[in-house]
Amino acid sequence: MRVVSLVPSLTEAVAVTVPELLVGATDWCVHPAGLDVARVGGSKYPDLDRVRALRPDLVLLNVEENRRADADALTAAGVPVLVTYPRTVPQALDDLAGVLAALGVTGEPGWLLDARRAWAAPTGTGPVRRAVVPVWRRPWVVLGGDTFAGDVLCRLGVVNVYDDDPDRYPRPDLDALRARRPDLVVLPDEPYAFTADDGPDAFPGVPCALVSGRHLTWYGPSLAEAPALLAAQLATPV
Repeated sequence: MRVVSLVPSLTEAVAVTVPELLVGATDWCVHPAGLDVARVGGSKYPDLDRVRALRPDLVLLNVEENRRADADALTAAGVPVLVTYPRTVPQALDDLAGVLAALGVTGEPGWLLDARRAWAAPTGTGPVRRAVVPVWRRPWVVLGGDTFAGDVLCRLGVVNVYDDDPDRYPRPDLDALRARRPDLVVLPDEPYAFTADDGPDAFPGVPCALVSGRHLTWYGPSLAEAPALLAAQLATPV
């Protein structure tokens, strides 16, 4: 089987499990380090001619990462696609198992079993904290409702104050963000690279936790270490 992945987290999952199947990935697929496959452009705007030239038996996509138009174009060209869309940790774990099964993997690899165990253990045992979770600045974009990252945080004892927003990625202005009076601001390092000098300055007096965006938003091998790593980062705000 020849597989092209247009989803960085799924690229990593395939590359560490059945690397011989992976023939193409996006420019944003940077894990595992040193991945040596053909590149087909970005997740949002892949070069579909390059994808087709790789003669894939299956292309992996995600509703948030990729455009419906590209999925439709590949399907119209006779290229099989598999589309994922997890909004919770259990859905992500099951989607990963489904993707690997579709690739002919029998049984679940060690990293997926480790991830299931990690998330089955009690998490978020301290006081619940209300947080805003920006994912972009200039303009401000935050996590809204029904997101995978929001579920990850909830399982770690952090409730997204925009979780009931009908928009999955609202764009409130800074005054509106501050008016929510959060206990915590969660600042991931991707897609916007928030740092100790870029982000906390907008929320004086509010603890700001700098967290790994990969562990917050990716569903793949990083899920195995995500609970412990994110819990530690959330516990040590700047």
